[in-house]
Amino acid sequence: MSGGLYSSCRTSLSSSKSGASLGSYYSLQSLNDDRVWALPYSIRVLLESAIRNADGSLVTKDDVEKILSYYSGNTAGNVEVPFIPARVVLQDFTGVPAVVDLAAMRDAVAALGGNPQKVNPLVPVDLVVDHSVQVDVYNDPKAVEKNKAIEMSRNKERFQFIKWGSKAFQNFRVVPPGAGIVHQVNLEYLARVVVNSADEEGGDKSAPVLYPDSCVGTDSHTTMIDGLGVAGWGVGGIEAEAAMLGQPIAMVLPLVVGFHLSGELGVGVTATDLVLTVVEMLRKKKVVGKFVEFYGPGVAKLSLADRATVANMGPEYGATMGFFPIDDVTLDYLTQTGRSDKHVELCRSYAKENGFFLVPETDAKAPRYDDTISLDLSTVVPCLSGPKRPHDRVALHQMPSDWKQCLSAPVGFKGFGLKPEHLDDQIEVTLGGGEKCTLKHGSIVIAAITSCTNTSNPEVMVASGLVAKAAVEKGLKMPAHIKTSLAPGSNVVTDYLIEANLLKPLEALGFGVVGYGCTTCIGNSGELDPAVTEAITSKDLVSCSVLSGNRNFEGRVHPLTRGNYLASPPLVVAYALAGRVDIDFEKEPIGTGKDGSPVFLRDIWPDNQLIKQTVAKVNTPAKYRDAYERIFTKRGFSIEKNVMRPIRSMKRMLSGKMLPSKGKDAWSILKVPGEGQQLFQWDPESTYIKQPPYFDGMTAEVSPVLGDAKKIKDARCLLLLGDSVTTDHISPAGNIALKSPAAKYLMDRGVERKDFNSYGARRGHDEVMARGTFANVRMVNELLKNEKVVAKCADQLKGAKGAPEAPKTLHVPSMTLDYVYNVAQRYANEDKCDMIVIAGLEYGTGSSRDWAAKGPYLLGMKAAIATTFERIHRSNLIGMGVLPLQFKDGESSGTHKLTGLETYTVHLPDTFDEIKPGMTIKVTAKAAPDGVNTTFDTTLRIDTMPEVGYFKNGGILQTVVRQLAK
Repeated sequence: MSGGLYSSCRTSLSSSKSGASLGSYYSLQSLNDDRVWALPYSIRVLLESAIRNADGSLVTKDDVEKILSYYSGNTAGNVEVPFIPARVVLQDFTGVPAVVDLAAMRDAVAALGGNPQKVNPLVPVDLVVDHSVQVDVYNDPKAVEKNKAIEMSRNKERFQFIKWGSKAFQNFRVVPPGAGIVHQVNLEYLARVVVNSADEEGGDKSAPVLYPDSCVGTDSHTTMIDGLGVAGWGVGGIEAEAAMLGQPIAMVLPLVVGFHLSGELGVGVTATDLVLTVVEMLRKKKVVGKFVEFYGPGVAKLSLADRATVANMGPEYGATMGFFPIDDVTLDYLTQTGRSDKHVELCRSYAKENGFFLVPETDAKAPRYDDTISLDLSTVVPCLSGPKRPHDRVALHQMPSDWKQCLSAPVGFKGFGLKPEHLDDQIEVTLGGGEKCTLKHGSIVIAAITSCTNTSNPEVMVASGLVAKAAVEKGLKMPAHIKTSLAPGSNVVTDYLIEANLLKPLEALGFGVVGYGCTTCIGNSGELDPAVTEAITSKDLVSCSVLSGNRNFEGRVHPLTRGNYLASPPLVVAYALAGRVDIDFEKEPIGTGKDGSPVFLRDIWPDNQLIKQTVAKVNTPAKYRDAYERIFTKRGFSIEKNVMRPIRSMKRMLSGKMLPSKGKDAWSILKVPGEGQQLFQWDPESTYIKQPPYFDGMTAEVSPVLGDAKKIKDARCLLLLGDSVTTDHISPAGNIALKSPAAKYLMDRGVERKDFNSYGARRGHDEVMARGTFANVRMVNELLKNEKVVAKCADQLKGAKGAPEAPKTLHVPSMTLDYVYNVAQRYANEDKCDMIVIAGLEYGTGSSRDWAAKGPYLLGMKAAIATTFERIHRSNLIGMGVLPLQFKDGESSGTHKLTGLETYTVHLPDTFDEIKPGMTIKVTAKAAPDGVNTTFDTTLRIDTMPEVGYFKNGGILQTVVRQLAK
């Protein structure tokens, strides 16, 4: 960190209790500028980072002035500023391609004559392996051990590569499988709230600097850490890689929406009900690209875990952050989770002294919000969200009627389009164990207590256990056809459930622990009973899942669950017992007790006071210290002493200087080919890890003139898409279908079907991932609805419509249908033409998946023209050199009557110097001989000058390689 331009602001900090020196910090007060105190707390984080890192190059005084002028100069939402985060967090699905890119960048720098060892993270990077475990084994006392063994076997090659990276790169640490979910581990263990530079690897111990903890992550739910007062959000994998290498994140200075909370949650209302309500409200408020900051008397009524639940679903309500400033609840949580008293005092002293501690709204240093929204917490009611989107909230008492409407409503986000004669379809099923059941529309086949969103919250987890306990005591049984699972986000959850005597009743209902990872929430739900699969498929049933997750987009949880509902953990247990989503809990019993009497939800729902008393008894600081001590042994490492420095001990563990407390497990003894070598030895036979082609033919300099590689002329529309196409639709995810191009590629190389694994596990191999791009079975290609296409391709459409293996698209010159990858190959190799994709509102919403940009790039897509873009996906497209163009306000593909059968020419300037952020770009759609040509204006969604540079260089990675090679 430089701070040279503002060295006069560096001030000593003493403990507010003992008076002892704690270090120095960059004081906002020392700016002597009253504008500071009008800034929202989250913007103050950006300001502090700017003055601390100001060097006149990466960060300038002008950048600081832009932030200070947030209100006075109307810069909010209108100017770009740089931000250098304190650290980067990764999960393994996005982490593997990041390490692949870093390894390939080393090769590229060496090829250009540079020093490959310059390619190293310059900020601390933590990778938590949490996305690989699947629910292969469930309702089994040894499910954790069995699933972990399968995980290690299935992902051996990936894990070897990750482990190589942990040793080859500096400032890069790996948390092995079985520790938990990245965001919960971050919340409970990795986060500092305030960083002491002396504690960091290579930090200056003689002159330590204190500063706010902050992070960016390659998972969109990095926002969970905002609940702890740590500024964090999801970025694209490509952007995160640049941040690792010391590049500031260039961002438009965000507008901040103040969310005023009052009152407190009522009896029987959970944090899950609150966050689903907030998601619905903020989606309507349209906060995409903005920060949301919570304030008001209601904030103090929320536990830290409740705040983390609300912050976690920032991507679902569209905000970059959902930020809760530091207050006494924050500090209490640090103590609660085993952080040292010394560090808690440091956080208290720093936050209060430097203007980061929440003050009353009437205080002179209270921030100002020009745009606000409010919620009385007492008005929140129990609810779910679904059946296809997290912001489609349904009050619990409205579920029966809402479900009935969804069944018959036209196909859409709230409709399945069933005809009247099929509404009562059902089928008798004999399961593998001999049990018999009846499945119908609305039958629940997956029930999962999963996801960091809720498993990080002791109150809802204890509530689920109390519901299960009451249900078992009354003799209720779980329907045999439901696949049940419990996947905590950390080992702490299991520990307190055991002490509370609540794990056994959960296990009795099938909710035994299956592993510590994301599981069902990211689609790692595993296979259903074959008889259930056959029944759903044969009768085309709209079967359902109920999960305590954060995403329920079609095709995400499981290909066969068309209805997916987000709910609190106790409601997941209740719905699973009922076996269907259309139950009216007020009027209908969940089941029949052992005494023959009906049992209603109210009979097993726990009292709020009982929940709080149980949590207070079992959720102790020792639980957190002990749980993480089991992951990182005491040998040479004191959890209590160095709780804010766990990453050093991870490094020692992986280098062999530490062993897990139970001895050498599979991770510890995992052999790493090429261990210790600075350049990775790529295996050409590997189907998991492959050197990507991003730097092929790269030169040291870039021409100032746009060449043919950048120009877009007579391009074909590969896909014509509607609104809310998610990264789940675009990015390869989930299982690899047997008849898909990716499956063919693997089988041609001797990979058997049982060893396909998932797309997520193969993110380090570009050939597999390119073939899985746009392969989601639920994606709707509007191109195939065109009257001409329907008339010409009627026979082909019969075979393609509803095909389970992958969606298809049209090769326009031949008017034939094929898989998207195959059509893209024909356009590139036979027709020698460029390709674009046209989409509607919120293109790229959902998880921050870099492969949603890398995949289209590898297919040959040069531009995406959309009505609006999701923030991270827009950034990722630019990071891969793909041009994002946005229809003008009020316009869309529909208003211009685009069919996708046209050829498209994008009229870009002749030189890169002429390209300006947000400029208007004309596009001409040339119709067939019998059609009408259309020319329309679009807005270039390159929003900052650094992004212009990325586009010029062919992407952000190419930009960094050229800089390092020099």
